[in-house]
Amino acid sequence: MSRDFANLSPAYPGRAPWGTASSLRAWQAAALEQYLTDGPRDFLAVATPGAGKTTFALRVARELLDARIITKITVVTPTEHLKVQWADAAHRAGIALDPGLGGSRRGRSREFAGTAVTYAGVAARHFHYRAVTENSNMLVILDEIHHAGDARTWGEAVAECFAPARRRLAPTGTPFRSDDNPIPFVRYEELADGSRRSAADYTYGYAEALRDHVVRPVLFMAYGGPMRWRTKAGDELEAQLAEPMTKDLTAHAWRTALDPKGQWIQAVLRAADVRLTETRRHVPDAGGLVIATDQAQARAYARVLAEVSGEKPTVVLSDDTGSSRKIEEFAESESRWLVAVRMVSEGVDVPRLAVGVYATATSTPLFFAQAIGRFVRARRRGEVATVFVPSVAPLLANAAALERERDHVIGARAGEEISEEELLARANREDSAADDLLGEWEALDSQAHFDHVLFDAHQFGLQAAAGTQDELDYLGLPGLLEPDQVREVLHDRQRRHAARQSRRERREKVTPEVSLHRALEAQRKLLNSLVSQLAHTRGVPHSHVHAELRRQAGGPPLSRATTEEVEARIVLIRRWHADSRA
Repeated sequence: MSRDFANLSPAYPGRAPWGTASSLRAWQAAALEQYLTDGPRDFLAVATPGAGKTTFALRVARELLDARIITKITVVTPTEHLKVQWADAAHRAGIALDPGLGGSRRGRSREFAGTAVTYAGVAARHFHYRAVTENSNMLVILDEIHHAGDARTWGEAVAECFAPARRRLAPTGTPFRSDDNPIPFVRYEELADGSRRSAADYTYGYAEALRDHVVRPVLFMAYGGPMRWRTKAGDELEAQLAEPMTKDLTAHAWRTALDPKGQWIQAVLRAADVRLTETRRHVPDAGGLVIATDQAQARAYARVLAEVSGEKPTVVLSDDTGSSRKIEEFAESESRWLVAVRMVSEGVDVPRLAVGVYATATSTPLFFAQAIGRFVRARRRGEVATVFVPSVAPLLANAAALERERDHVIGARAGEEISEEELLARANREDSAADDLLGEWEALDSQAHFDHVLFDAHQFGLQAAAGTQDELDYLGLPGLLEPDQVREVLHDRQRRHAARQSRRERREKVTPEVSLHRALEAQRKLLNSLVSQLAHTRGVPHSHVHAELRRQAGGPPLSRATTEEVEARIVLIRRWHADSRA
């Protein structure tokens, strides 16, 4: 055991009853034991959102204060709201933190053991924080430390201000970034290819937390549909949301889907409200969150939800004191919906959130992971989270990768073989360039259809029109299910859906024949949809699936295939879908 803790016993005098060893979760107790044994100056604790990183960090702080190893604490957070959240949690731990609500220039009461500040606040007063750190035995808790790389000045300020700190603790749920900016005080290990990867001192992933019933299982409801828009040149374009397209066309189709005046987002919001109603049958205070791209869309979505649900949603548009109060009031109420622009994507603790709508065009893995983290916080066993997403490749790839642990990799050499995950990250770094490609455009029309449910990296369900029984089968899943029960119920819904579709197809065979070109077009669309779903599941390009279908079923390229040849490929790929779910 570290010399600093040689005389520290479990019954240390004056310790608050909060956070006793018996009240800690298993991972928190194991991480605490490792920390007390090693006594490191820097410690990176990676734990999935909802696992209890704040409780762990404050227990470490309590131990260090009791052992007189530190005398002051500074907590650095991404947002103003989180400063207050940390101060409230610290109070429950017997530690008084000043979140600076009275204004930083009025001074700090001696009653406080430390302060809570944002990364932007550190950058704005880095000389002050450097001096405070130098003149005290300081523990710095760097909440979601990857934010220190958001701007060069932020990273430099954090590195300079807290270099003299006695201890630095970094609890995070998302240690990776989508760029090469190094994160201060994070240890990197050199890989064989010359790149460097962040190394956590303790890791507790989503898969482990799900196994331990610490977090909820997440169902992703994916919706596609036809999109139509007009370009700056006056050309009208149309595409299926789930179809493989170039990056700029995908961006156009995606933003057309999110247009508040279109039918797609309105249908998805109606479906999400139906899902929330079903969830509240088993979890009466369950709430929903819509994450919007901007303030105008957030207000428009709120109007739709008010008409659909009969209840006015809470709308949070900016990171200010009033917004923090709105979030707190929503968290403590039984209101149905919260609509926000990005700010509720990280760290904000509203455990009753059980249904989400990802209505933003932001596709980076980092933001997606933070957003989904708002829905996984478990309160009791069996609660299920549901998130509605557009059927676009970046989001489906992020959803399928939810259970994979990720680290921050920097300095990859030019010319080396790059993983699909890194390619996705690099593509997401070019979002601003994609926005430039959009130019001036106008959304004309959008329709929604249910594509599938993604759970445990497997897809369930076949395409169905919005409002049909096929869709309602999935929206009506019970709100309380264990992970194994989720799989069983999804398999059951899948069988119902397939049987219903088979009966429809038999009926259609006796109806008057349609023209050959229309029948062939419909078959090709169905095949392309099934190929798209399987490609997302397996993480391979659509062309690979088409090539394997052609190899096994025979026949020419799809553009020259007959109706019988296309039908043979449809039968084959449906068999592959069934095998992947078995």
